[in-house]
Amino acid sequence: MRTGIFALAILALAPRASVPADLIVPAPKSAASTDRPIAQKIEGKVTVMDGRTLWFPASQLLVRLAGIDSCELPQWAFDPNATDPRSLALVPVPCGALAKAWLKRTISGRRVVCTVDSNLTENLIGATCVVDGRDLALDMIGVGLARVVVDPRVVPERYGTAQRYAMAARYGIWATYVLDMAEWRQRAVDETLGRRPAADRNLLTTRQSEISPPFIDARRQPARRDR
Repeated sequence: MRTGIFALAILALAPRASVPADLIVPAPKSAASTDRPIAQKIEGKVTVMDGRTLWFPASQLLVRLAGIDSCELPQWAFDPNATDPRSLALVPVPCGALAKAWLKRTISGRRVVCTVDSNLTENLIGATCVVDGRDLALDMIGVGLARVVVDPRVVPERYGTAQRYAMAARYGIWATYVLDMAEWRQRAVDETLGRRPAADRNLLTTRQSEISPPFIDARRQPARRDR
């Protein structure tokens, strides 16, 4: 029996005891940074904002997981395997909400340690973040809830390896039709949490880029499924 395509996204980890407030270890500003100084390491409890962004409340710092991208909170993907053969409609999958839920349950109130990569903007820091020694970005790639970004910086080879396995196994977004996240941000008019799946279904029909294997499979399907 086929398991849910996002089964790994809802596995819960047992919560741990509370931890001290954020610990900031100062470091010199990088040449490419903005005027706001950044820390070499940030440690403490976090609030998960979305599938790739953490908020450290004690230090008032917003951190983006470096090297990955994930669906935005209002974004929808579509499961091609759940299509009713009598209908052209695809079953919507809330890929953005699932990415956030997975990250929140993985952290589960535990201490997060982030090694800062750079200042992305004045109020947003890029960093590699770990919980109990496990790289959050790497684990998200491994369950198919994030993808490796195309970036001028060197992305760890282990990220690419994890993504190839996730794609081959059709984990998470790799088992769906999903619009490239960057293209979604450029083209989505309504980015509120009340966004309906039909809006993203319409964007998919005029997509400019493809990131998931089912797009290739779709080309092999008949133009009509009602006969």
